[in-house]
Amino acid sequence: MSIDHLPRITAVLCLCLFTTVTGAKTWQHEQGTLTLGETPKRVVALNWAATEALLLLGVTPVGVADKAGYSVWVREPELPESVPNIGTRVAPSLEAIAELEPDLIVTSSEMAPATDLLERIAPTYVISVYKKGSKPFAKAREMLLTLGEILDREKRAQAILADIDDTLATQRQRLQRHGVADQPVALVNFLDDRHVRIYAPNGLYQTALNALGLTNAWPHAGNYWGFSVVGLEAIAAYPDSRIVVIEPTRPGLSQHLEDSPFWTYLPAVQKDQVYQIDAVWPFGGVFPVKRLAVNLTNSLIDGGTNNVR
Repeated sequence: MSIDHLPRITAVLCLCLFTTVTGAKTWQHEQGTLTLGETPKRVVALNWAATEALLLLGVTPVGVADKAGYSVWVREPELPESVPNIGTRVAPSLEAIAELEPDLIVTSSEMAPATDLLERIAPTYVISVYKKGSKPFAKAREMLLTLGEILDREKRAQAILADIDDTLATQRQRLQRHGVADQPVALVNFLDDRHVRIYAPNGLYQTALNALGLTNAWPHAGNYWGFSVVGLEAIAAYPDSRIVVIEPTRPGLSQHLEDSPFWTYLPAVQKDQVYQIDAVWPFGGVFPVKRLAVNLTNSLIDGGTNNVR
């Protein structure tokens, strides 16, 4: 090769390198940066908030963590049965993930110690909807919009958020029209027949309550997940509140509560102001806010009882 051709070859190589670099996109995340040269096609989700966001965007993950629990606690958007499970959310199988040959992994800071290992398998995006000082719904919106950019589905992400806003406004109007928006509500999951997880003003559920014009009966801040664990007697301090029981509930709970003085003497129970709604994942992304708003509105309009199924 003539030495005269070297400048031309060097120029071509530089141009190719420049095109490759400028064609890539970079996003900041909690553990560093994510740089991609093309849109990912095979995505693994290591928590349910990420799984939910991908499904909303029309992207079926090639692997998820804790698949069985998703259908019990999250339910919507529906996860196809064909999606493989790759272990638990706190300890996924790196080997199972690698076998799926993903080109993107979405995880959160709970998996921070494993980020370097995940990066060896595929580019990894780390975002935590729930951590100290975070605002869950704002962070969930950020996750959806960013994944929309990464997956070339920005318009779909924006449409999803617009639909949630419209739904919340519609449900608020329904509550006002039926005159059932004035009384506070206590949102709870039963842990056993004496203790509940009660949802606090700093949690994801509060976004739905605010949008619906409802007051949270529980005024105290919870942990960064947005809840506190209390005995049933703690609810008695708020006698004007309605109690909303969020499924799932333990088998046999109804019978235990019927025999429980802690339950039967609560003002809401005595006034038939107990409401039960389908499961809504309190540690998810944006969609649980819509799901809670619709389920809660329907239940409050239909009327209460003094019983838990």
